[in-house]
Amino acid sequence: MSQNYKAGDFLIFQLESGYGLLRILEVEDAPSGEKIWHLAAYNELFPDVESADEAISKYPEKLTFNLSHVALTNRAFHATQTAVMGNSPLSEEELKSFRQWQASPEKKIHDRSIRLMIGIR
Repeated sequence: MSQNYKAGDFLIFQLESGYGLLRILEVEDAPSGEKIWHLAAYNELFPDVESADEAISKYPEKLTFNLSHVALTNRAFHATQTAVMGNSPLSEEELKSFRQWQASPEKKIHDRSIRLMIGIR
């Protein structure tokens, strides 16, 4: 993909009746040379891009997690079209589930799209 994604990016993706938000927690290079995408998915859905942009810029602390961390393969990440809405530093609280994943002996990496992971088809 031509877009350069990085930790702290807010990503928007389209649903049938609106938009959802994701956050990149980390982008990791796997031993295979592929990337592993560490994402958080938010509960909030928005009727338009402007509403999502307002939430990110004015009250990001009020957003709640559907998934506080999920690790996806490169293929799974790119199965859902996204666009960067903005970037801001990640707090330790936002990174807590990712840090737990890092410390875990079983580092599960999913090969299913984020839409399927959060129950949206």
